[in-house]
Amino acid sequence: MFEQIGDFIIKAENFIGGYPLLILLVGGGIYFMVYSKFTPLFYFKHSIQVLSGKYDTQTHTQGDISRFEALASSLAATVGMGNISGVAIAITTGGPGALFWMWISAMVGMATQFFTCSLAVMYRGKDTLGQVQGGPMYVITEGLGKKWHFLAVFFCVAGLGGSLPLFQANQLTEILRGMIFIPAGWVDANNHFQPDLIVGITLALMTSFIIFGGIKRIAKMATALVPLMVILYVFCVLSIILMNFQQIPACVALIFHDAFTGQAVAGGAIGTVMIIGVRRAAFSNEAGIGTTPMMYGATKSQEPIREGIASMMNPFVDTIVVCSMTALAILITNTWVGAHKNESIIITAKAFSSLPYIGLPILIMCVLIFALTTLFSYSYYGMKCVSFLFGAKYAHYYNYFYVFSIVVGAVASVQVAVSTIGLMYALMAIPTVFSAFYLSPKVMKEAKIYFQKINRIKN
Repeated sequence: MFEQIGDFIIKAENFIGGYPLLILLVGGGIYFMVYSKFTPLFYFKHSIQVLSGKYDTQTHTQGDISRFEALASSLAATVGMGNISGVAIAITTGGPGALFWMWISAMVGMATQFFTCSLAVMYRGKDTLGQVQGGPMYVITEGLGKKWHFLAVFFCVAGLGGSLPLFQANQLTEILRGMIFIPAGWVDANNHFQPDLIVGITLALMTSFIIFGGIKRIAKMATALVPLMVILYVFCVLSIILMNFQQIPACVALIFHDAFTGQAVAGGAIGTVMIIGVRRAAFSNEAGIGTTPMMYGATKSQEPIREGIASMMNPFVDTIVVCSMTALAILITNTWVGAHKNESIIITAKAFSSLPYIGLPILIMCVLIFALTTLFSYSYYGMKCVSFLFGAKYAHYYNYFYVFSIVVGAVASVQVAVSTIGLMYALMAIPTVFSAFYLSPKVMKEAKIYFQKINRIKN
């Protein structure tokens, strides 16, 4: 029975996460980019200034966390296993050219992020306890009206599944088993259920300590850990790249060539390469999915456009920077050649092993931090969905189910874990992008006022 359910999930994700998701995210992103008059490109510097605190002049009472805490918490959720093993999956299934389409998806995703996160602050609502909340479900009910309530419900139902930590738990278990347990002789390669279960239970206990403390504790932990994990990871990947810098031009040429030939995919299907790239980018940076707006909707701010501007850094840091470095490390070391897609995290681990003595230990440390910070943040998304569907007083019950799912993810197959989250993400994107498209004139009207104000300050 479980095998049949797994097969259904994989087939459903292959269908919905194919051309429908490609058209929705890339097509929607292109629309938002053009309609915003290329705001993500022209105001990129302003985004950095906003995050640096240059325009923080007053304290706001609405919301629970600061802008930087929102960025750190959303990055904690997005900069994670998708950047380590997700990139490896993209390359082994779609070839090096998949990275090019990840770049395209991220670039237009910056525009999508601008609209969705601006709306998350513009159309905040209140839960059943009177607490101010934000996210696509509130954008739909407050911005589109009660007649669209069913769409908000649809988003939250999909969000309950999309917020599950199956992939993170699965991939952390995979690297510990493949790089520590098996080489140390602690477990046979064909009999690994017990170690997986032990890792899952340990992860569940560690996660429980943080997530039952609420969004403020999650934000504080993310603020402390995210800078550390990014610095460590970037240091290690850059070391691998610089050690093999002479191969960089050939790798970049391979990425662009394969993006338009699809030679690494059976039958040379360029469309398949595009789909895989967009799917993995969505899994990694989550632009257009609706998770990041839920985090930015909790910021202490009354400037919607400012939060939208700040949120554009998420896809850029996640995909353009971190995913690109991971991909180059894999391509330069050739660990992807002849590898199976189920090896995902092991492919990246082998690339890191090319850095003597410190490469693999640093990767294991980063994987642990990446997985934990993602596990902390995702629980918040699921709680917000439960709060909207059933009432805020029941939201904490989701955490019990969430902790249990960590154990399930640790012993599940990687393909089922990836497909489950991918399917839910594709479903979440439908109401998120639709509501942003419908309300995009409201965002641009607000943006005009905001940028006029900023120009007066500069002058």
